[in-house]
Parts: sequence; C-alpha cells; structure tokens
Amino acid sequence: MRFEQKLSRQDMIRCVLCRDAPCERACPHAAALRPARLLRAVWFSDEDAAAAEMPEEDLCARCDAPCERACVRPGEVPVRGVLSTLRGAVKPELEIAPPEDERLLRADLCGVPLENPFLLSSSVVASTYDMCARAFEAGWAGAAFKTICSFDIHEASPRFSALCGDNGSIVGFKNIEQLSDHSVAENMEIFRRLKADYPTKCILASIMGQDEAEWESLARECQENGADAVELNFSCPNMAEGGLGSDIGQVPELVERFTAAAKRGCTIPVLAKLTPNVARMSEAAEAAKRGGADGIAAINTIKSITGVDPHTYVAAPAVRGHSAVGGYSGNAVKPIALRFVAELGRNRALKGLHVSGMGGVETWRDALEFILLGAGSVQVTTAVMQYGYRIIDDLKAGLNYYLAEKGFRSLGEAVGLGLDAVSETTDVLERDTVVYPKFHRDRCIGCGRCVISCADGGHQAIRAAEDGKPRLDAARCVGCHLCVLVCPQRAITSSGIRRAAR
Repeated sequence: MRFEQKLSRQDMIRCVLCRDAPCERACPHAAALRPARLLRAVWFSDEDAAAAEMPEEDLCARCDAPCERACVRPGEVPVRGVLSTLRGAVKPELEIAPPEDERLLRADLCGVPLENPFLLSSSVVASTYDMCARAFEAGWAGAAFKTICSFDIHEASPRFSALCGDNGSIVGFKNIEQLSDHSVAENMEIFRRLKADYPTKCILASIMGQDEAEWESLARECQENGADAVELNFSCPNMAEGGLGSDIGQVPELVERFTAAAKRGCTIPVLAKLTPNVARMSEAAEAAKRGGADGIAAINTIKSITGVDPHTYVAAPAVRGHSAVGGYSGNAVKPIALRFVAELGRNRALKGLHVSGMGGVETWRDALEFILLGAGSVQVTTAVMQYGYRIIDDLKAGLNYYLAEKGFRSLGEAVGLGLDAVSETTDVLERDTVVYPKFHRDRCIGCGRCVISCADGGHQAIRAAEDGKPRLDAARCVGCHLCVLVCPQRAITSSGIRRAAR
C-alpha cells in the first residue's frame, strides 16, 4: 500500500469544482476519463480509487487540452497534468483492482442496517423531504433529520460566517441557526414519505424537548411515523437559553433524566448527541447510558466567535449591528472531535454503546480517522454545505478501496483499531531518539521556507546552500519536523533514520 500521496489539493488549488464542469464538456474523451470526477477525487484524497478506474490507454498524450482552455479559470488548473499523474504515476503503483461492489462498507447503527457508514448530520442539509430524497439517491445511507421541536423557530439573517483557506475554501464554519422551522406534524409527514419511498435508508430523528413529557412524546411520534432511531439533541449551542441544547449536555443528571424519558416513549434505538463544550464528555456519556441510551453521537458544534469587523466592531455574522456566540464546525474542528471520540472509545464504562462520530469530515480519510478511534458510523454537514451531496461518491469509493487494499473483511474490523495507540497525556511517549527529516532535492524549488521556520520557530538546524536548497545540520536537529509541515512542495518527509537524543 502506498504511503505517499502523489497528488493533493495543492496541485489543483485553483479548481472550483464546478457543478456542470466545462472541462468535462470540452474533453473529447469525457465518457472514458470523466475529468471533473477525477479532479474532485483528488480534492477529496481519493486518488487511488480514481486512478484504478482510469483506462489503460493514455488518452491525454496527444490531446491539446481543450479542458484547460474551457475552464472557468482558463489556464489556471492543470487538468491534463493531474490526469496524467493519476494514470502515469499513481495507477502503476496500485496493488489491487477497484472492488466490484460496496459490501465492505456495510455497517449498522445500534442494529439498524446501513448500506455504508455515511449519514447526513442533523442540520439544514437534512431538513426537507426533497433534500433527504436527493441525498439518498446520491448514495447516503441515511440522515439525522434537522432537530424536531415544538418551539416557534424564527431564524436570523444572515446566520453563517466562515474562516477560509488560501484558495477561498471553508476551513472553519460558524452558524447561529436553530432547529427545524416545520411543525411536528409536518416533519412526521416527511418521515412517512421518506420511509415509504426509501425503505432501506436510515432515518435518525433528532429531537429536543422542554421537559420529560415532551422528550417522551416526541420520541414516540418519531417511531410511529417511520424513524429508525432517535437522536437526542443535548448539544445545540444556539438553543441554550432556558436550559436547552448544550446547557443540558453539560449537566449529566439532565442527560440521564431526559434520555430515560425518551426511552419510555419508544422502543427503537436512542442516541444522545453530546456537547463538546465541556472538559470531558465521559460524564455525560455515562449518564446517557444509565438513562438507557443505545449510543452516543459526538460532536456537535463548538461555541465560537468569528470575524470581528474592524470598522463596526461587530462579530460575524452581524445581524442589524449585533452578533452572538454560535456553533463552530468544519475541518478545523476535526482534531477536537477526534479527541472526544477517542475518549468515548477508551472508556470501558461505555463498552457496547454505538458511537456516531462527526466534526470536520470532508474526505474518506477524515471519516476513517473517526472509525479507527471507535466510531461505527460517521455524520457530515459542513462539507455537504460547501460541496454538495456529491461528495458521497468519494467518501464511499475511497473508504471502500482502502478497506479492500488493507484486506479487511468488513468495516467493523477497522472500528477502534487506533485506540490503543492514543494516550491522554504525553508522559508515555518515547523520548530517547531523534527522527531526521529527509530532503528531496528533485522536488525542492529553493524557496527557503524551511530555513526561515527552522531559524525562527525551531532549532537553527537548516541553512541554505549556494543553490538556495537546504542543508541539514544533524548536530542541531531535534527531529521536530516543523520543516516537513511548512514545505509548500512536499519536498521534505520523515526519513525514518534515528539517532540517540542528546
């Protein structure tokens, strides 16, 4: 199995992943190559599965690249170069053919069968019949429907803000959105239609009540109208007023009491969706288990403030001169989400509970990290808001190829494999050796970024040679690998060569 990626987003950073991509319309071999699909695959770390599907014939060799001229950013996206690398550099190194089916992806949520582990998380992306239907048609295994309640919901406008990366894509996302603005009766009608039209898809009904009676009655109604499982929203940061949402998730006694109430109302599985706005999640998770929960969903969004305007002094999103603390999501929160999922996975008191993981999943590799740390299913919202339901193609293809390449017989065999290597402290780490970086001079462009970072943020172990390329002073190097991270060319990797620490 290859450990080094040949391609990344960096290689096609100006691509905007068009809806009806002109590069594909212009390609004379579009039926065989599907360039827009292949570009998207590289964006979502799915290069192996994409390369495996490419034809043996080099269709780009004698082509004058009309795809690049047709691009909405003409000449800025190396479409032919990306496709040629997939075929010429990635495909020859593949060890297996693409799997013939998706059987390896089969999972379950507390006993409810899933075609694959990927669900929409409770949010705007799963808030109407039409949206869920289109997602199911695209290949999602199910949806946690936007939280159902009896409250009168009136949303603010605008209600989203974001932190973006160098190419404009969203890294972190803030929302001040609340719950479903449909009535309970309207949402029950949606459940009935979805279950009738998509009987094999999982409907996870997210609910929020104001007291025990309401938690119980909402759970009962959801089951009676076709829900396969219930998710208890103890974590919405935008519904904290009056002791709702994340306020509940911070009080284990309330988690236990309202979980027990929901369990009285239904016989289908119940998951408690817990807040990350705590030091530890285990206390609330154990309380949910005492209340009868069959699983835990984690994490919901993190309380945040983003983008204070330097002229108006109001944080984003500004609503008529005011703003509020809101929920932060997106790829930026994934390390925090993984930390909580690992905490739950390592807690022996929670053994037997299903964990549905979420928080920053964009690619199949992101999803795999949750699975390796104990999640049996994975939920997604922010990436769908940015890229659309179509990302399910790469989530499934990438994970399916990985499972087949590694020789797994089922997804379940991968669940939790990374837990034994995780510690909550750094005290257990070996500190007697130093691992050197390795400089790939053929890739290096002599920009000097590694020299600057090592000098000003490291241990002054790299100097620039006469050709501008780096030279390592092994006596000074402590193996921190800052240089590996800052190199824009991926020209520095870990060598694996060790020496005794000083």
